[in-house]
Amino acid sequence: QGQLVESGGGLVQPGGSLRLSCAASGRAFSDITAKITTGWFRQAPGKEREIVAVISWDGRRKGYADSVRGRFAIVEDITARTVHLQMNNLKPEDTAVYYCASNPNGVSSWRDQSEYLYWGQGTRVTVSS
Repeated sequence: QGQLVESGGGLVQPGGSLRLSCAASGRAFSDITAKITTGWFRQAPGKEREIVAVISWDGRRKGYADSVRGRFAIVEDITARTVHLQMNNLKPEDTAVYYCASNPNGVSSWRDQSEYLYWGQGTRVTVSS
């Protein structure tokens, strides 16, 4: 009923930038009036998956993990059903597999991963010199 596809990962040096994209498709995301909430999560080797950033359906509400606030920016293109994560001043500790996740009906707690119904396959980001 719905699909999320991430792109944009890769290898970057510390201090560099990357832009991740998450494209939504399928019937679950076809209603342009839906209150879709989309988040970016990441999982580093040996660690649990954690929230990175989240954006509300209208783009007016955004949330960031403390570790990325001021360096990352989440934006959405509503008509294209795509959410981007602009990552600047990357650090080695940002190395992880990044996942986008979404709930077409919104979420009540944006940190609660169980509220996100659709997940992408993940894109790897490596920050290393």
